[in-house]
Amino acid sequence: MPDQNVAPTTPLPRYGTVATSGDANQNGKRPAAALEWAPRKKPEISDPLVHHGRHFGRTVFAFANVHALILDGLAAREGEIPATAEERRERRVFVKLLDMIPNFEDLLHISPADRVSTFALLKGANAARSDDTRTLKSAVVDWIAPPDNQPLQPRIPHNSKINRGFNHDVTGALLCPTNLDWNNVENRNALRNKEIIPGGTDWPLFLYRDEKYDPEDAWRGLLRGRLLVLGFKHVFIAPSSAEESSRATRAGNARLHGMTRVTPASIAYIATQIRFALSSSSTFCRTNKDGESELFYHSILELLEDPDEIEEVKALLAWWDKRVFPAASNGVRIAPANSALARIKARHVALKDTQANVES
Repeated sequence: MPDQNVAPTTPLPRYGTVATSGDANQNGKRPAAALEWAPRKKPEISDPLVHHGRHFGRTVFAFANVHALILDGLAAREGEIPATAEERRERRVFVKLLDMIPNFEDLLHISPADRVSTFALLKGANAARSDDTRTLKSAVVDWIAPPDNQPLQPRIPHNSKINRGFNHDVTGALLCPTNLDWNNVENRNALRNKEIIPGGTDWPLFLYRDEKYDPEDAWRGLLRGRLLVLGFKHVFIAPSSAEESSRATRAGNARLHGMTRVTPASIAYIATQIRFALSSSSTFCRTNKDGESELFYHSILELLEDPDEIEEVKALLAWWDKRVFPAASNGVRIAPANSALARIKARHVALKDTQANVES
C-alpha cells in the first residue's frame, strides 16, 4: 500500500518534449528541460581603462606604479618642478597617459586618488604582459629552429623553460653578453654553472643584427636583431605576421589602438619579452637575481630617451617603422610611368587638355 503521507510527484515530460507552462516546481518556476536553450549569458562590458592599460604597458612604460604616477603627475600640474631625471621621466610618462585616454584628466580632477581607475590600468598592463609572455614562450622556439624546419637539437619543448637559457647551445649563444665569447668553453661553463650571472645591463647578442657586436661601434646593428622584429610583429600586428605569408584576419593590437609608429618603450618591451622567452627562468619576475628584467628594460629605455643619442635613435625608429609600419612610413611611393595607374592618370590629363583647347 502506498505511503499516504508522500505527496504525489509531478510527472516528468516525455523525452524530446518541452515542459509546458503548467509544469512548475514548488518555487513556481518552470523546470529546466533538456532541449530548451540555456539562459542567455549577459555580455561582459570591457572596461576601457583596462583596454588602454594594455597598450600603455606595451608602448609607454611597462613597470609603472600607476597610482603614484598619477598623484605625482597631478602635483606637477600644480606647478611642482621635478628635481631628478627619474621625476622628469615620470612626468613625460604621465603626459603620454593623458594623451592616450580621452577625458582622463577630467576624471582625475574629479577623483584624483581613484584606485578603481589605477587598478584597471594596472590590470590591463599586467594582463597584456602575461599574454605576451605566454605566447612568445612558444613562438620563439620556432623562430630559432634551423631553417630547414628541423627541430632543435637537443629539442626545446614549446611549453617548457627547462632546456633554455645557457643550458642550450642555441639560446645560450643568443643570450651571451656582448663582452663574452660563447665559443670559449670556460665562459660557457661559467654561465651554465652560474659562476657568471649576467645582470640587467649586460646586453645579450640577440639585440644585434645577425648577433654581431662591434666593440668599436656599439650602435652598429643594435636593436635590429631578427628576433626583435619577429617578436614585435607577433605582439603588435598579429602572431601570424611573423611568418613569411601572413594569414591574419583580425585586427592586431597596433590597429586596435591606432598605433602607426614604433615607440622607444615598445622596443624595450619586446626586447625584455624575448630575453625572458629565451631564458630558463620559469617566472617573469621584475627583480630576480637571475633575470633583472626591470633593470634590463630600463637600461634600453634610458639609452633610447637620452638626448645625446637623438640622431642614432631617429635612425633606429625610422628603420623600425619601415619594417613594421611600411604604409605609414615617410617614404614616397611613385607609380612607374608604364603602370596601369599612371596610364589612367595620363589619360585624364590628356582629356582635360583637349577639352581646354576646344573651349578656348
